[in-house]
Amino acid sequence: QVQLVESGGGLVQPEESLRLSCLASGIAFSRYTMNWYRQAAGMQRELVAAITSGGDTNYGDSVKGRFTISRDNAKKTVYLQMTSLKPEDTAVYYCNAKWQVGVKFNNYWGQGTQVTVSS
Repeated sequence: QVQLVESGGGLVQPEESLRLSCLASGIAFSRYTMNWYRQAAGMQRELVAAITSGGDTNYGDSVKGRFTISRDNAKKTVYLQMTSLKPEDTAVYYCNAKWQVGVKFNNYWGQGTQVTVSS
C-alpha cells in the first residue's frame, strides 16, 4: 500500500520559516520524481517545487529564492524548506510522487498539510 504522509504544517507569521516533510512508503522512492503542490481556498492546485530522481529541481515562480526542495532517499523523505513566508503562501500543501516508464505511469498523493501565514 502506497502512503505519502506530510507533516510540518502550521500557523506562522509573515517572514518566518517552516519545513514540511513527506514520508513515503510502498514505493521505490529513489526512482520517483517528488513534488510539492499547494492549493489555496478557491484556487487551482499549483506546483510549488519538484525534485527528480537525479536531484534536479524546479520551482514555481512565486517561490523561487524562498523555498528549497530536497530529498533523502535513505529515509524515503522529501522536504520543503520555506523561508520568508508570505500570507499568499497560505494553502494546503500536498506531497506528490510521479514515476513513468513507457506507458506505465504511477501518480500518488498525500493527504495534505495546512500552512497558514498570518500576523
